[in-house]
Amino acid sequence: MTATVERTYTSDEMMSVAAARALSGGQRVFVGIGLPSTAANLARRTHAGDLVLIYESGTLGSKPTRLPASIGDGILADTADAVISVPEVFNYWLQPGRIDVGFLGAAQLDKFGNINTTVIGTDYADPKVRLPGAGGAPEIAANCHEVYVVVRQSKRSFVEQVDFITSFGHGRGKGDREKLGLPGAGPTLVITDLGVMRPDPDTAELVLTQIHEGVTVEQVKEATGWDLKVAPDLTTTPAPTEAELTALRELKAAK
Repeated sequence: MTATVERTYTSDEMMSVAAARALSGGQRVFVGIGLPSTAANLARRTHAGDLVLIYESGTLGSKPTRLPASIGDGILADTADAVISVPEVFNYWLQPGRIDVGFLGAAQLDKFGNINTTVIGTDYADPKVRLPGAGGAPEIAANCHEVYVVVRQSKRSFVEQVDFITSFGHGRGKGDREKLGLPGAGPTLVITDLGVMRPDPDTAELVLTQIHEGVTVEQVKEATGWDLKVAPDLTTTPAPTEAELTALRELKAAK
């Protein structure tokens, strides 16, 4: 009989901690609002104090004491090293390749890391759901050295082919980015509430490389809309430490 271990954290907390751990000190990170912002700010509060957070509104080196409500939240400008215009963010920082990591979320993600935040349904003019749209995500996905995606996993969000490509991942396989002249490496890491995926070096198809503690491979496969491949050297994510959980909870509780 296998003993049941009582967890002191939620699956969302595990996801945020795993995503934060993926970042390292000194990196310049273009941060999306929501789950990416939570993970980036957690990393800065724990092991990566010199992480440089850049938001689309033009704030460089923001150090918010709470989670920002949007890219226009005043706390980002109040705590930034500098505030520049939006065109400067894209023309000087993003497009010339000065951003190490683009941290994005997704409404839909397919097996080649393409992101949809535009519409659900195949009819763009009359979709089932119209989503918030692109914002700066397509530029982030195209130009950052690499892209990390953090998203809750289900068959609704992890689909074999997205309904609309808002932000280009690896297209339909390895080499598609190069054909389009996209300079960045694209999605190199996908962190979910169940595990971690990375693109196969030969095909660029996402492969499960890590599962979170207490999660089974079967659970991950059941929450994926394609036949998910599993790495032969699959590992298990270490549980969050007390320090990580305390920092995360304080960050979320801050007003």
